[in-house]
Amino acid sequence: MRVILVPVADRPECARALKTAFTVAGRFGADVIGCHIRPHRDSAVRMPVLRAPSEVEWASAHEGRDLDKDSRDARALFERVADEAGHRVASRPRADRTPVAIWYERVGSPDRVMPIVGPMSDLVVLSRPATKGGRLARLFMMEALLHGCRPVLLVPQRATRQPGRNIVIAWNQSPEASRAVAAGMGMLETADAVTIAVAGGETATGPKSSHLVRYLRHHGVQADVVKTRGRKPGEELEDVYKKAGADLLLMGAYSRHRLRERIFGGVTEHMLNRSSLSVLLYHSGG
Repeated sequence: MRVILVPVADRPECARALKTAFTVAGRFGADVIGCHIRPHRDSAVRMPVLRAPSEVEWASAHEGRDLDKDSRDARALFERVADEAGHRVASRPRADRTPVAIWYERVGSPDRVMPIVGPMSDLVVLSRPATKGGRLARLFMMEALLHGCRPVLLVPQRATRQPGRNIVIAWNQSPEASRAVAAGMGMLETADAVTIAVAGGETATGPKSSHLVRYLRHHGVQADVVKTRGRKPGEELEDVYKKAGADLLLMGAYSRHRLRERIFGGVTEHMLNRSSLSVLLYHSGG
């Protein structure tokens, strides 16, 4: 892992995401990119011809704001957190691979920018949206998850342990879960403890948890398996997480349409919208 991306605005939840990103970067020797997205100055005029409802929402949320001040404040937050973490602010990566903090600013909206900047990172870090409100944070979350093409680390807004030392893998034999494991292998290889959580029987076509245990051993990762009844998978996963003393849940995420279905007991929707855990999700398309 060499490049960690964090969308930045001058908000407390962004400060939380940045602190987590720099901590993870310190573990892997990674660069951190802070990306501030500002709307076009003529967004209000262009609104009738905007192609996506999310772009209209983005423009409306910034109507009447001082966009230059928003940019300055966002950059000041990024540079302050970078300095506290010991990351030097630079304009480009260093040839000697010394980790740096790099500031980007892009004009547009999350649905236009995330498909461009997301794939050019190894991990996207975001704070969870607030239970009430938080519509822009939720917009960032969905665009990063669906179109960023990289694993997305969602961290709680409130202070908690830094994620990645004690990991629970949500396993349901699916290709999405397998791809999530591959995408999160860097985290798994540096974890102190790994638990594989299986909600319900393993009757689907695909590798069972015992196969995953053997696979992880090839990477030097020792994992325990915990099986639950599968009646309320989301709640059961949270219970496994808490009993294991975990600080991160690793799981696959599903496509825009399947997010509305009862896949793995609706666990994706549960973890996105009704949970407060630190979650590393990977959506592999489709």
